[in-house]
Amino acid sequence: MEPLGGHKVTNPLRNAAVRILVIGVVVALLRFMYVISTTASFQDGAGFSCDSGDFCFLSASRKLNLDQPSHSSATAEQFTVDAAVRKLWTSKEWRRGIHAYSSFFQNLTREGLLSAASKTLVVAAGDGEEAAAQQVLALKEIGVADSVGVGKKPSRPLVLSGDPFRRLPFEEGTFDLVFAGQGGIDSRPKDAAVFAREIGRTLRPGGIAVIHALAVKDTYSLNSLLGLFNCCRALRSSQSGSFTEFILKKHILLDGHSGVGNVAPGDINSNNNSSICSVPPWKKEFVQKAEPLIMEEPLKPWLTLKRNIKNIRYLSSMVHIAYKRRYIYVDVGARSYGSSIGGWFRKQYPMQNRTFEVFAIEADHAFHEEYGKKKGVQLLPYAAWLRNETLLFEVNGGGGANGEKGRGMGRIQPVGEQTGKEGESKEVMKVQGFDFAEWLMGTVSEGDFVVMKMDVEGAEFDLIPRLIETGAICLIDEIFLECHYNRWQRSSPERTKKLQCGGIQRLDRTTSRWMAAA
Repeated sequence: MEPLGGHKVTNPLRNAAVRILVIGVVVALLRFMYVISTTASFQDGAGFSCDSGDFCFLSASRKLNLDQPSHSSATAEQFTVDAAVRKLWTSKEWRRGIHAYSSFFQNLTREGLLSAASKTLVVAAGDGEEAAAQQVLALKEIGVADSVGVGKKPSRPLVLSGDPFRRLPFEEGTFDLVFAGQGGIDSRPKDAAVFAREIGRTLRPGGIAVIHALAVKDTYSLNSLLGLFNCCRALRSSQSGSFTEFILKKHILLDGHSGVGNVAPGDINSNNNSSICSVPPWKKEFVQKAEPLIMEEPLKPWLTLKRNIKNIRYLSSMVHIAYKRRYIYVDVGARSYGSSIGGWFRKQYPMQNRTFEVFAIEADHAFHEEYGKKKGVQLLPYAAWLRNETLLFEVNGGGGANGEKGRGMGRIQPVGEQTGKEGESKEVMKVQGFDFAEWLMGTVSEGDFVVMKMDVEGAEFDLIPRLIETGAICLIDEIFLECHYNRWQRSSPERTKKLQCGGIQRLDRTTSRWMAAA
């Protein structure tokens, strides 16, 4: 019997099947449209289209054209991206990375540091050419088309070959913005200064550098890093995950140009023979964190020193000494190798896994032969003095001619002055003195970490004021100084006052320890 009106009854199962089929077709179409739009967006951002191996609406295959006339050292070449590379670059993982970098660069755009017209360089961190390629793609996708990466291993077509720790393959003043992320500057600490120089060289005057650093642990290492970029001034720094982010702007000189290594007005050139030596508050803070002073001169200084040596807070135990060009120890009045270089500095001083260059300054010929057998130590067989001239060197108490045992302490005197007291057992010889302040300024720079020990039997009262007068004191980070108050005369308040001026901020009256805050 048929239903009224002649209509058939619809099968519920058939109805459901039709609906599922329709929904499936719609979903497939939507997914197809998404893949096409995503691929097209990616291809536009990267600067190429798909080839015959891809299914897309673009029929003609093209090659990526890295024609960059402004990057004069990078030849204009065309590269075909193979299917494997394209598959990687369109993968979900890569797209997530590109999205994250796009957000980062868009923030720079909102700050006015980056624009679509910016010529931009991405410097790969260590072996991070893959990340650099993602960063370049991200830049291109947000409209910064003139972007390129550089790394030791090229990742064609977006990352070219070049070593930022040697020389980048671009001319001076090429880029408006250079980005060096992921702690790239930390990957080769010894060459961090070269890295900074190359960033500065390739930036145009007024250009922006964005640096992500790993080893910034305190204000000392922060300022050490900024000191490497003497081409630039810091706009800001902030913590970004495990990195410290620095944004720097290259100096513009009055003529509108800026050369490599130009120092901004107000900055101090480490080799300018100037006695002006500012002491910023952040350096004074570290002086205050040092061990408590011994306010009265002890009757037995050496015993007091041995009792308190474990309490000494070395500068390198309070701060991170990364981002220095060189690490240098100068021993003025070194005597034998075991006296302080081997017996104290190399055993006790916290070096933070850095290799220190060691200079031993010793006028007494009795100790010279030993240094010829010591690696990593450069002997200066002269007397540290105010100028280059011949001096008298007096060894009190005589003693053996070779080695530390039994050898008396020596001091220098200008030729013609009376030496010692009559009747004293002494050996007197002529030695060559040299201008120690001038030598120091010609040997070390403001970007070096310099530790100095001085034990010169009273000559410190001439040498320290000379270091202050010339500005050479500004080059020393930490000084260990033996003040000979009672060796030749009673302690003089005037002498203490004389030493406390200038860059020296702290005195410990044992063997006495000074910390330079300049």
